[in-house]
Amino acid sequence: MSGLEILAPAGGVDSVFPAVRAGADAIYLGASSFSARSSAHNFDKEQLLQTVQYCHKNGVAVHLACNTLVHDDEIKKAMELIEYACSIGVDALIMQDMGLVSLVRKSAPDMPIHGSTQMSVHTPAGVEHLHKLGLTRAVLSRELSKKEIEEIVRNSPIELEVFVHGALCMSVSGQCFFSAMLGSRSGNRGACAQPCRLPFCVKGGNGHDLSLKDLSIIEHLRELRDMGIASAKIEGRMKRPEYVAAAVAACRQSLDEGKVSPELYEKLGAVFSRSGFTQGYYEGKLGYDMFGIRSKENVQAADNSVFASIHELYKNERQHIPVDMKLSISENRESMLTVSDGDGNNITVNGAVPEKALKVALDDEKCRKSLSKTGGTPYYLRNAEFEIEKGLTLPMSSLNALRTQALDRLSECREKIRPVAFSAVETECDNGVSQVRSKNYRVRFADDDISDDFLDSELIYVPCSLSDEKLNRLLDRGFAVAVEIPRAMFGKEKIIYEQLKRAKSVGINEVLANNIGAVEMAKSLDMDIHGGFGLNLTNTESFKWARAQGLMSAEVSFELTLDQIAHLGNILPLGIISYGRLPLMLTRNCPLQNDGKGCKGCEKVHTIRDRKGIDFPVSCASGTGIEILNSVPLSLADRQREIRGVEFQVLRFSVENSVEKGENLKLFLDKKTPKNSFTRGLYYRGVE
Repeated sequence: MSGLEILAPAGGVDSVFPAVRAGADAIYLGASSFSARSSAHNFDKEQLLQTVQYCHKNGVAVHLACNTLVHDDEIKKAMELIEYACSIGVDALIMQDMGLVSLVRKSAPDMPIHGSTQMSVHTPAGVEHLHKLGLTRAVLSRELSKKEIEEIVRNSPIELEVFVHGALCMSVSGQCFFSAMLGSRSGNRGACAQPCRLPFCVKGGNGHDLSLKDLSIIEHLRELRDMGIASAKIEGRMKRPEYVAAAVAACRQSLDEGKVSPELYEKLGAVFSRSGFTQGYYEGKLGYDMFGIRSKENVQAADNSVFASIHELYKNERQHIPVDMKLSISENRESMLTVSDGDGNNITVNGAVPEKALKVALDDEKCRKSLSKTGGTPYYLRNAEFEIEKGLTLPMSSLNALRTQALDRLSECREKIRPVAFSAVETECDNGVSQVRSKNYRVRFADDDISDDFLDSELIYVPCSLSDEKLNRLLDRGFAVAVEIPRAMFGKEKIIYEQLKRAKSVGINEVLANNIGAVEMAKSLDMDIHGGFGLNLTNTESFKWARAQGLMSAEVSFELTLDQIAHLGNILPLGIISYGRLPLMLTRNCPLQNDGKGCKGCEKVHTIRDRKGIDFPVSCASGTGIEILNSVPLSLADRQREIRGVEFQVLRFSVENSVEKGENLKLFLDKKTPKNSFTRGLYYRGVE
């Protein structure tokens, strides 16, 4: 291998051959459930088994994506799928749900687990946390620059995987709730409806200001390899086989030859692109040039001639597995051929008995020519050794049959299932229902504009970037203060770490963490941690993980219904967001920059408008990320009696002014229905 794995997508069985034959080292795919691409064809159990066998014969690894969030009533089925994956020798699992990760580590400790990009890992601390959990690889967020990737590699104790080609979501993976809120189709559960590709406009934009071009940093593969990246991942389980073949072939060519031919790159762009490709994140050049849509010209670029030329890339098996052969021919004994593949497989087969040569006897060269005919197989002859007694001969048909039989037997050996040990563990689900205590409420603020009306709050969350003076002032006024670690910390981990140390120095020891990197950072400072919604905790097992990490409390994912929340296990104090404009996206690229004029600054809240004329606030968080907020706030002020199974509620203020903050606190305390437009969120309708 080249030292950098080329990892190809397979949305269905029709993409497996193209991926393998075009030069992939590994493929990733989803089963019929618990895959973050539920709309792909995906694989049933028989197809999954056959794919593992075919890939292993060809020296290609199979990574099974089980990277959705699961609910308590789905845990058993998810673990049954994972048990099956272990039984057929899948090479790795790609996972997001912390509860499932914890169960798999106990049930199948030898099964490699890769932390999905849905985990939103983008800092050295996040990678370190995965290492401590026993994961073997982290799939990094796509928004990282080359410099930031290098920093993570230098500090990483596990393998790292980087996306090198394919679609870019506007939102950081794992932090998008747009599809869920607008249509109950959760991206975290594999059902994203891609609303970001619909018209959303900012002043001066192109009318599709949440739609990015596709990523392509294929030309940098050797750079990534030399940097220490383990795997180059191609996005595209929803794409057709020709796309997979072209992308894999381009990666193979870039890695093996140092560049991609203009002809192949043109085919790659023709088969699928959105106004071309972008390297913006990798180069650290955000803004206007990164935005693009799937135009009519893009669609028409892939005609039949393009597809026909791409088919040539995977017409035949790729002969890339070296084999060594030893041929023994002696008088009055069956001919014997031994084949070994370097992976510990050694096959010996017997053939015809040689005869005395009447004219021309067998020689090494003639035998080598026969043994080298490995077409139609993934093998090529590397070394050959001959022990041939003089004066003997065999028909070439017998030599060919000997070679064919040996390679067939070798393939059978390579296809043999090598299961991973699995031992089921007990899971904890329904532990009863308790009533929320209405006075236990916490308030999250985006600034320090906080009136004394909030002094009764159990806890207030404020940005960790606030100055010592502002933090001290809040403490002096009698507030119980915790600092919030930003959900997006791209390249800012050291700065945020110093901010947390400063908060500790003024007497604040509690934090709100919405990212596993934030959890790890706070643990290293021995701070009391409260888990936020960004951790995507949706089942009892995930709250066991939170408890095991020392979390004092945790917010439940707002994608759960009130009934699902009520039946979560009594693991640690749980809370829900009961007021606030829910953050539908966490982005690194600001949609306001799609007018080509650069950053607008953070002095005021801007908006982005959808095709129905509805405005969504866009809030910048001091250079650590942009939040696109829901058009109306969530409110359960008048439904508090229906909230069960949690111990506190969170009022989440983001763009509200002082008056609005006070009004909404009063509504909450008085349990009254808001007068202005609002939503119940997903607490009653749930998600797919």
